[in-house]
Amino acid sequence: MSDPMRPPVSHHHSRPTSSLRSDPSRSRASLRTAVVWEVLQDALDRRAKATGRAALDVLDTGGGSGNFAVPLARLGHRVTVVDPSPNALFALERRAAEAGAADRVRGVQGDVHGLFDVVERGGYDAVLCHGVLEYVDDPAEGVRNAAAALRAEGVFSLLAAGLGGAVLARALAGHFKEARQALGDPDGRWGASDPVPRRFTAEQLTALVGQAGLTVGAVHGVRVFADLVPGVLVDTEPGALDALLQLEAAAAELPAFHSVATQLHVLGETRGAAEA
Repeated sequence: MSDPMRPPVSHHHSRPTSSLRSDPSRSRASLRTAVVWEVLQDALDRRAKATGRAALDVLDTGGGSGNFAVPLARLGHRVTVVDPSPNALFALERRAAEAGAADRVRGVQGDVHGLFDVVERGGYDAVLCHGVLEYVDDPAEGVRNAAAALRAEGVFSLLAAGLGGAVLARALAGHFKEARQALGDPDGRWGASDPVPRRFTAEQLTALVGQAGLTVGAVHGVRVFADLVPGVLVDTEPGALDALLQLEAAAAELPAFHSVATQLHVLGETRGAAEA
């Protein structure tokens, strides 16, 4: 994964994704995270400005090998990763060392349900919960725990699989019965062999964030088009990658596209941060 881009500071109700810039080294994989990076970095920039501290304390629940944690550490933030996999934590340690950020990344084994067995309650300026709710027993408890790890003024980044994106993908692949199954299944699964245990709508995710006592700052659709466009087109057509990235950015905030996004990103804030 490429390093995150530095966007200009803007208010969270504006469109931070409009600042996506041309980068010849950008890979197609960056399409999967570019929108999230822009929103997250904008939120962290605002929080750093509000606190007067350039280095924030960030908790990454289910952070695995550090796809987000290591680049955040390279920006100067102190990141704690909680993940149940020893192998992932070993890869995180190696990755942080290779990036020259080992002193700003700490990995601990655990999960969001037992979060406060391994980290401090109310000890973080920002909490990431990316790709976690699909796999936990109780998503509502997971969000409550993640929110409880925030300081009185903090930001919460939630990323989870979207229902509509899976339905659309199955239908376009010609698997119409599976698409219909996912559409009517309480967990959004298209069959017994579906590798994702649970998917969400934007309404479900924002409700979970609100029930945890947080204010919803923004909702974005992620990978609205990226998973549907043939890779050969993006890789061979001059300028196609940049054009697709800009299209993703333009559609990300529009509610009409939330219903077909592969993933959904919700930015939440504590009441204190929202009022600051």
